[in-house]
Amino acid sequence: MFTRAAIRTRLLQQPFHPFRLVTSSGENYEVQHPELLLVGIADVIVGTPSKDDPTYYDNVSRVAISHVTAMEDLPARSKKGSKSNGKN
Repeated sequence: MFTRAAIRTRLLQQPFHPFRLVTSSGENYEVQHPELLLVGIADVIVGTPSKDDPTYYDNVSRVAISHVTAMEDLPARSKKGSKSNGKN
């Protein structure tokens, strides 16, 4: 299990490195941009990047921090032609 402090530390890492949150149910949430993850007391809100501008979200998912089991590195994506569906 991860803490909100651990998630925030990863989010604020400079330079930012994209990562994936993995949950106890096996769901995955990609965080491609630091402004698309909001850390709360008990949960995080993960934005699915817009196809038009990946710094804005199309949809959001709410994930209980107590269910986050891993944070995995993702390869950096180029800004041009970048695709991400956020939730796998």
